[in-house]
Parts: sequence; C-alpha cells; structure tokens
Amino acid sequence: MSIRYTDSSEMRLSEKLWQVNWLMIMLLCFVATIGFAMLYSAAHGNFEPWATQQMIRFTVGVVILLAAAVVDIRFWLRSAYAFYFLSLSLLVAMEIFGASGSGAQRWIEIGFFQFQPSEIMKVFLVLALARYFHGTDSKNIEKSIYLVVPLAMTAVPAILVLRQPDLGTAAMLILISSVMFFLAGVRIWKLTLLSLGALAAIPVGWQFLHEYQKKRLLVFLDPESDPLGAGYHIIQSKIALGSGGIFGKGFLLGSQSHLNFLPERQTDFVFTMLAEEFGFVGAFFLIGLYMLLVVYGFSIALKSRSHFGRLVALGLTTTFFLYFFINIAMVMGLIPVAGVPLPLVSYGGTAMLTLMFSFGIITGVYVHRNQRISQYQTGQME
Repeated sequence: MSIRYTDSSEMRLSEKLWQVNWLMIMLLCFVATIGFAMLYSAAHGNFEPWATQQMIRFTVGVVILLAAAVVDIRFWLRSAYAFYFLSLSLLVAMEIFGASGSGAQRWIEIGFFQFQPSEIMKVFLVLALARYFHGTDSKNIEKSIYLVVPLAMTAVPAILVLRQPDLGTAAMLILISSVMFFLAGVRIWKLTLLSLGALAAIPVGWQFLHEYQKKRLLVFLDPESDPLGAGYHIIQSKIALGSGGIFGKGFLLGSQSHLNFLPERQTDFVFTMLAEEFGFVGAFFLIGLYMLLVVYGFSIALKSRSHFGRLVALGLTTTFFLYFFINIAMVMGLIPVAGVPLPLVSYGGTAMLTLMFSFGIITGVYVHRNQRISQYQTGQME
C-alpha cells in the first residue's frame, strides 16, 4: 500500500528519490547520448575536443537535476523573486565585465569557467512569473493594471539580452512570458495587443543588432542573394538536410559536415549533421524523443495540486519545447538564424546545465505534486 503525502516535509530524502520520475531521466540520458555521438562525429571520430567535456557536463547536470528534484517547491516559491533579481543583476554585470564572442557580449568569466546569464534567466523568469500569477486572484488578472509588473519583469531582461546582442534569446524570453501570461488566464485579445506592441518596437530593437545579424534577417527570404556571406549557413544546412535522404549517409559519413562545408556543426547546426548521417528517420526519431519529454512535462503539470507547481512545470516544459522548435526551424530555413542550441545535443555548458536544472525543478513538481500551497500565504500550507 502506497503512502500519499499531503505535506512534502513529511517525506524523507530516500522517499523523495523514490518518487522521482526515473523514466523521464532515462529519456534525458538517451537524448544526451545521441548528442555525445554527434559531437564524436563532428570531431571526425574523436572524443576531443567536444564529446568528453559534454559527458562531464551532463553527469554534473544529472546531479543538479536530482538535487533540484528533492527541494520542496515552496522553497522555489519563496525564492523566486530573489533568483530573478540575481540573474537580472548578472545580466547588468555582463554589460560591464562580460566576455565577447562571435561579435556579441554574452559570457561572464570566472577563472576558467564561462557562463551565460541569459540562459539561467529563462528559468528564473518562469519562476518569478509563476509566483506573481500564483498570488494574483483570477479576477484581478483580467485587469490591465495587474499586468504592468509581469510586463516589466519580461521587458527589462529582454532589453538587456538584446543589447548583447542576442536576438534569439531575447525572442525566447518574450515567447516564454507570452505562454505564461496565457496559462495564467490573460485574455487572448490582450495578448494580441501586447504582440502588436512588440512588433511596433522592432525598429528600436533593430538598432541594437550588429551588421551580420541585420544581414541574416535581410537574406532570410532569399539566401541566394548572399551565398558566400550571410546566406552561407542556411544554404549549406539545406544541402546537408537534403543529401541525407530517408536513411542518411551513415555515421561519420556526412560529406557536408566532415568536409567542413557545414559551419558550427557542433553547436547550432548539429541537427543538420544528424539528419545528413541518419536521414529523415534519425531526425524524426530525435524529434519523437523530444515530444515524449514534452508530454511528460505537461502530464506532471496536470498532476500538481498547486497552481504554482502547474505554472512552473508548464512554463519550463514550454521553454524546452521552444529550444528544439526554434533550432530545428532555424536550420531548415523556416526562421532566421537565431543562435539557439539544440537541447542536450548541441555542445555548450551553460545551456546543458540550465536545461538539467529545469528538468530538476519539473521533477520536483512531480515529487511534491500533492503539496497544496495557499494563494496568499506564499510557501505556506493551505
């Protein structure tokens, strides 16, 4: 006979670990293993310089996931604003101390370690918005005045990220917030007005972009207009995608990637390399794994008895969905090149650890799914 806890403080650590959704973690390991194989292939059959480091990062990420999973969700509720302002402070600090790369200032260096504050902002923005909407009565959400604070919470980090400039991440922050607004019960017509306002601000955002980013946007509809410049990435990506066919050319046999025609094959365009080597079948298989993780995230949200838990699980799962949707659409030429990595597959430390942290919080929502939280006494029992 299973014991059903209504207060997670009654659960011991071993009992919380028993409640962890291990099948979802196995899916994460499976996707990450595909990533290791692709990074091995990107290095022409070598574990260095990418695969080994990615394995180490993923191992650390699993530890972070389990640590976050056993934390009472009331802790995230109480600390949501503090973590949000901490990550916002890091974005401000990056304006002063940030390291530059590829024409943009996106990293903060601490000794030998680099990390992107914009990545962790994606998580803490979800937590902060979830706390705000958790403590706001459904009737008040219909009043425009109650949307000023969450709009400011979204606009400030989005503007700071756009100044780096990082158009892809800024767009993701806005999309994530839009989904959170919708999940909280904001009317569609208000979201439409907000979207129109965002479109009206495009000329302002255009001023923050570098010339190479402006060229990417201008050649989006016609890459052939600059085949050796701004259109080169997407042209080579489409060639590699098409050459893979149904079943692909075989592992380590991709010509576009291994002859160095495909740029950034270990990061932004790793999906293209996978599709070239394993074809439509391999690409569709990876997308299927991603969708399984999305289904798990949504099912966890529906099982949560707290409004905060539901919002957090839905928001972080949507963030994960946006990662792979934007990346795949980007390499297929459906949207402009935005520099968004393929989750758990692209090489990168901050994105990997941030995603594992996100899944740790989602898992924590599942572990503490029976926890009831008062709307007005944040972090307290009903």
